[in-house]
Amino acid sequence: MWGREAFLQLFLTAGLSPHPSGEPSFHLYLSPKSPPPRSQAASALFYRIRTVSHCRFFAQARNSQNHSLLEQKGLPEEFSKCSEGQPSKLLWSAREAPREIWGPASAQAMQGQGLCLRVATLLTGLLECLGFAGVLFGWASLVYVFKAEHYFDELCEPDAGATGNFTAQPDCKAQDERFSLIFTLGSFMNNFMTFPAGYIFDRFKTTVARLIAIFLYTSATLTIAFISADSAFLLFLAMPMLTVGGILFLITNLQVGNLFGKHRSTIITLYNGAFDSSSAVFLIIKLLYEQGISLKASFIFLSVFSAWHVGRTFLLMPRGHIPYPVPSNYSYGLCSGNDAREEEKKTAESEKLELQSKESLPAKEEALGPGKQQEPRSFWSYVLSQRFAWHLVWLSVIQLWHYLFIGTLNSLLTSLAKGDRALVSAYTNAFAITQFFGVLCAPWNGLLMDRLKQKYQKEAKSTGSSAMTVALRSAVPSLALTSLLCLGFALCASVPILPLQYVTFILQVISRSFLYGGNAAFLTLAFPAEHFGKLFGLVMALSAIVSLLQFPIFTFIKGPLQNDPLYVNVMLVLATVLTFVHPFMVYWECRRERKSPATA
Repeated sequence: MWGREAFLQLFLTAGLSPHPSGEPSFHLYLSPKSPPPRSQAASALFYRIRTVSHCRFFAQARNSQNHSLLEQKGLPEEFSKCSEGQPSKLLWSAREAPREIWGPASAQAMQGQGLCLRVATLLTGLLECLGFAGVLFGWASLVYVFKAEHYFDELCEPDAGATGNFTAQPDCKAQDERFSLIFTLGSFMNNFMTFPAGYIFDRFKTTVARLIAIFLYTSATLTIAFISADSAFLLFLAMPMLTVGGILFLITNLQVGNLFGKHRSTIITLYNGAFDSSSAVFLIIKLLYEQGISLKASFIFLSVFSAWHVGRTFLLMPRGHIPYPVPSNYSYGLCSGNDAREEEKKTAESEKLELQSKESLPAKEEALGPGKQQEPRSFWSYVLSQRFAWHLVWLSVIQLWHYLFIGTLNSLLTSLAKGDRALVSAYTNAFAITQFFGVLCAPWNGLLMDRLKQKYQKEAKSTGSSAMTVALRSAVPSLALTSLLCLGFALCASVPILPLQYVTFILQVISRSFLYGGNAAFLTLAFPAEHFGKLFGLVMALSAIVSLLQFPIFTFIKGPLQNDPLYVNVMLVLATVLTFVHPFMVYWECRRERKSPATA
């Protein structure tokens, strides 16, 4: 392995020699005894080469068998420009160097080690998010079961307007408010506790974070399994524990995207889509309940899966973090042979390279001159940035819509269906089924970002745009599309027509899948990797404070507005329009950055 010391011991000869055209050419040779660079750090040191004179570049690297690894005809286009009498500016990032220099086959050999293990980690992580992480958001299905089990029935009051032999539906407004309060608390903890969860993940690494998640999740499922109508108040404890355990599962799994390079955003959004789709688990519990399987049996079954979570933690996940970019010789899991110190050393090295890649501005570096590169920014400088502030507004408003809709869906359907339980059950099932398709919707958002990023990277070679600008440009269409989907969902949800709710369900699941997948992907693209856990947790925690508005809004609709949400819906639709400012501001920032190199 080529470390820094080994790299400095290379036998390099460089000089000028005549060229038929009279132009100088630059020759660079490696010792035949020197193996090709195996680490990202060595590749980055050697291949960050910039030539600004008229030149012709030749490189020859030989392995221990004296076989040529690079020939003139295999050089990238940038080198051919030198022989055409054009100045060439070469700046290769650590991630590009192995593929460009050693060729696709060698790059695959370096980066494809342990492919089976990585695929196993990807698929089991997908199942974990799909089956456990975001089950809270199937709340409408579970409320149906709780009501059938007479949870909080004592809060229902007979209708004072009932006369004669006519038996009216009891007034269960207080019962609905109690269930809404439990969901509000659970969804608040789902977001607010993401910040300390992110800190735990950053500070204590993957294994500790996952063991905490398993403890909380198992405790919650066992609590729900053994409570009854008399002890229903324990739901105030169980649901927050369930959600915090689930969000820790998600956070520890998002890093799996780092293992797959250019598909990183796609996998992150896929996992977030699986998180959304896990709400269908409560639908399955509801359907099993209607077939005679008790609530207790279903949740005990979920508790048994703790053994699977533990096994995955030690066999298929790292003890520390999965770095990005991934070093060519990176290994993880029980059989990796790396101790925690060695693993963290590789992670720190990779994160340093990522920071350098994201914060480098090629044209501006040259203007600054040697030794005057920009200092790394602090965590709080990112938190106080305009970019982070508008992203928080974007997330908070759209999320409030979704939380309010999910938390009040049972009450909304009961009102629109005039109390018909069969109709309410049918629409509840339809809603839960659509939630399952979140895992299919979310990857399209990540795929859109990945494709645009690759396109803009090609353009950046000629424009001199920074890696950060390329990443931000690729996120703009995703942010705008998510806002547009939410606006359509909000308008449909505001119309009190029961059949129209099928369209609302479809737009809701697509919008929600794009929201959380886009949120995580944007944070990975727009901010340094070493701050991801804290920034992800902080933005979710701050948006959780906004989500607390759902309970007073629900109470306001049930009370002063007498179950007519028209005015509230109009205000929320106007707030949704405000979210379009975020993609516009990101676009404007990218446009300003793209103009700067030309004027520098």
